[in-house]
Amino acid sequence: MTHPLAGHLEVDESAKTVRHYRYAVERMTRILGGWMALTPELSAKLLMGRHVWDSAQHADAWGKRLPELRAAAQISEPANARLVAFLDAVDAAERPEQTIERVVAIYRVLKPHLLATYEAHLARANAVYEPPTCRILARCIEDERRHVAAGETVLRHLLRTPELEARARACEARLWLLLEAAGGVTGAGPVTRVSAAAAPPAPLSDDAAEFIRLERSTGTWPIAPALAQALGAFGDALIAGDTPAARRWLAPDVELGPDLEARLRRAQGRRHRIVACARVGEQRLVKLRLDGARDGVTLLLRWVPTGSDWRVAVLEAVSASAALPA
Repeated sequence: MTHPLAGHLEVDESAKTVRHYRYAVERMTRILGGWMALTPELSAKLLMGRHVWDSAQHADAWGKRLPELRAAAQISEPANARLVAFLDAVDAAERPEQTIERVVAIYRVLKPHLLATYEAHLARANAVYEPPTCRILARCIEDERRHVAAGETVLRHLLRTPELEARARACEARLWLLLEAAGGVTGAGPVTRVSAAAAPPAPLSDDAAEFIRLERSTGTWPIAPALAQALGAFGDALIAGDTPAARRWLAPDVELGPDLEARLRRAQGRRHRIVACARVGEQRLVKLRLDGARDGVTLLLRWVPTGSDWRVAVLEAVSASAALPA
């Protein structure tokens, strides 16, 4: 019979495990913080921004636990080089059009694995002399369960086509293999994860459905008739794949470029819509969303008046793939 004071881990091993937790969570916090500026979709940006604070609190709590385990405070230690490689692969999704890969990496791979690891640790922790660790685990479990559910809600919003679903599955499979090779965040395995499950109702500040609602267009934009006509004709030409007709609305020094033309070809065939508009002096900044049969892209356009007409003086793609809902 196991003695009631017997623990699963010795003190030194407990400290090492805590350092491994802190490394994974600290890296995740830094990654999420860096991604917020790179992510065009408001729902995903708000998701990351809300959860980066929780993750920072988790890292701080693990760091403060270390002196109680006869170890230096606030020290992180990767389980092995393969875990570093896994997190480097997560961090590599830094292009604006890789929002799906970013959300999948954190909310379908890393956070579900952290949740499963914390739950397994709590189940075998000694209730007599490990209450501080148990309290930290309980808080992390509660937060991660809520995060995983919120991430899945945002992913369902972003994955609008079979092609995007396939991208998400491929990213998840690739990263999961890397995490398995590392033996998980502790390096000791087994590598498991908890799928998205029902979480308690979230407060408004942490409600993924509210993040999605804020991303959606909430009404019509006050646009002058001449500009509205120009926008409609420009969008119609792009959706139809009529490049010469689209070029008619570009200022002489504006070029589409081969990369943008390739994106626009993938966004042909369905519809276009205005998702944002702002006035800057006499000019107008407009975000135009193209939802094609295969893919989608959001264009940032700076329109300038030319007599009674309008022309695009600046054009760039600020988001790709993650289509807005119908």
